[in-house]
Amino acid sequence: MSTLSASTLLVVPLAPLAGAVLAGFFGKTIGRRGSHVVTILGVLIAFIISAMTLKAVAVDGARLNETLYTWMTLGDFKMEVGFLIDGLTAMMMVVVTFVSLMVHIYTIGYMEEDPGYQRFFSYISLFTFSMLMLVMSNNFLQLFFGWEAVGLVSYLLIGFWYKKPTAIFANMKAFLVNRVGDFGFILGIGLIAAYAGTLDYAETFAKAGEYANLGFPGTEWQLITVTCICLFIGAMGKSAQFPLHVWLPDSMEGPTPISALIHAATMVTAGIFMVARMSPLFELSDTALNFILVIGSITALFMGFLGIIQNDIKRVVAYSTLSQLGYMTVALGASAYSVAVFHLMTHAFFKALLFLGAGSVIIGMHHDQDIRNMGGLRKYMPITWITSLLGSLALIGTPFFSGFYSKDSIIEAVHASHLPAAHLAYYAVVIGVFVTAFYSFRMYFLVFHGKENFHHKPFPPEAAHDDHAHDDHADHGAHADHGAHAKDAAKDDGHDHAHAHTPHESPWVVTVPLLLLALPSVVIGYLTIGPMLHGDFFKDSILVNTHLHPAMEELAKEFHGAVAMGMHSFTTLPFILALAGVVTAYVFYMVAPSIPATIARVLAPVIKVMENKYYFDWFNEKVLAAGARLLGRGLWKGGDEAIIDGIAINGSAKLIDMISSVVRLGQTGYIYHYALVMLVGVVALMTWFVLLHA
Repeated sequence: MSTLSASTLLVVPLAPLAGAVLAGFFGKTIGRRGSHVVTILGVLIAFIISAMTLKAVAVDGARLNETLYTWMTLGDFKMEVGFLIDGLTAMMMVVVTFVSLMVHIYTIGYMEEDPGYQRFFSYISLFTFSMLMLVMSNNFLQLFFGWEAVGLVSYLLIGFWYKKPTAIFANMKAFLVNRVGDFGFILGIGLIAAYAGTLDYAETFAKAGEYANLGFPGTEWQLITVTCICLFIGAMGKSAQFPLHVWLPDSMEGPTPISALIHAATMVTAGIFMVARMSPLFELSDTALNFILVIGSITALFMGFLGIIQNDIKRVVAYSTLSQLGYMTVALGASAYSVAVFHLMTHAFFKALLFLGAGSVIIGMHHDQDIRNMGGLRKYMPITWITSLLGSLALIGTPFFSGFYSKDSIIEAVHASHLPAAHLAYYAVVIGVFVTAFYSFRMYFLVFHGKENFHHKPFPPEAAHDDHAHDDHADHGAHADHGAHAKDAAKDDGHDHAHAHTPHESPWVVTVPLLLLALPSVVIGYLTIGPMLHGDFFKDSILVNTHLHPAMEELAKEFHGAVAMGMHSFTTLPFILALAGVVTAYVFYMVAPSIPATIARVLAPVIKVMENKYYFDWFNEKVLAAGARLLGRGLWKGGDEAIIDGIAINGSAKLIDMISSVVRLGQTGYIYHYALVMLVGVVALMTWFVLLHA
């Protein structure tokens, strides 16, 4: 059996951290080129070691669970830093480092005109370090460190253009919503620390049986149920599950590369990874699993509906991410943890591809993000077109593409689950297949086919969603160049500024990552479904009680190989629904665009609700935030000013002043007054003494 070296593994998170420090603190000294070289080199080193680790784990059966550093010891309670390397960790390490590497390379082209170039590379490299610390941890303390670190760096990245009001609002929103989830998460960790007496994964899981027999003090609830729901609330915040999903669409205010990084392989998948890692605990509570199923079902279906009405290219992909995270969550609830993680992996590749493809389109369209102003880009941007098509086909679950194997496995697992909430979940994920296909190919057809709308744009740019054009902090040199080009074109051939909007293929630093991500988007599901779902890859990472939750066992009975699964799918309901979604999108937007316009008029009230995102933002801002402001003002005026300042501080001062003003009257300065008081005192004491002994 091959062995893993803890010192070598330490290089995996530290190499991106070193790049982040060099680019962040010495960016001006080493320059733009130096900044992207050191950060890309750091992530490349991390990817190479991660790939070698995956090979050692998958082929040679290598494992590692080792403490590297003891931070604090309180009696028998230890707070440590350590690594746990098994199938789940090794897979996550490769996904995180590969997608991050592609994003780093892509950023060279996308951010070339931005004055914050070095700062951006520092942030994304720091983000990679944080996520690696999270997935490699062998204890809850380090998990929480990585958890909070990705939250902090996402705040910096979403608000990267810090002079842009919408970006400032979006990063604060993401930060605050995640604090809600993180409060639940730390309560869950606190319960484990209090009752299991350890923060180590292995020790916690070893005590899970006795932990499951405890009740939560003062209630009839099981302690394990409360703990699991608290942990899952943390996942709801980080993985943007209903109703803590509201931060994720607004995070599009950051530059496109971080949309791919946050939404594909890192932050939003942290919650899915955490629940899968905690499978020995979640398996002990059917109540928690039902709760997860319900939350995942709502997210998968209703966030998909919102993708249908979006016109900003990045927001369509963002709502797609929300919906797919719902699918992963549903799989977790059905105890199909390995299927959830399998979809996490396949989704990381094709979703990163779709986000980076969207960014390439934005570059080609000179930073216009409205899909209604596009059309016919296929002939102008052939590489972006074909890679975006492959990503879209993977997303909708086209047979033999990577997304098909993971998505269909989720649907089958939910169908096989015996939990009460599984019926709701099944309908949600099946209807979601049609919805996903419809909004994905609505975007695809409007962007790459049909009439070329970019010559005379019919719609004004959506300022709040624009990546660069409305950013005070960004460099406007590129736009000045485009404007000069337009004037020259107008002078030369009188084409009325048409050439200002002629799209162009992106540079190689943008297209190469697209091609490298397209390959796993097509083949990774086919190659890995056997060992990951029905082999021993996750045997010591994920624990399932097959007697109570037989979904994975029933999936294994139906599985006869990747080819057979693909061939069989052509007769199944999900394939028919996906095909119907694509055909409907083609008819609606390529053949008869009057149909969606008519539907929009007929369903105007429904569309209004969807445009307002089910009024969650309104509720949060007008009710929750207003209530919080009222509470804060009440605590300030009533608590701080009236009670603390008015009574406790000023009141005590006034009381002392009043007492002293009375006592002061006795301080006359005359000796005979003091003698009289002493005499009266002596008489009083003698009288009391006589009466006491009478």
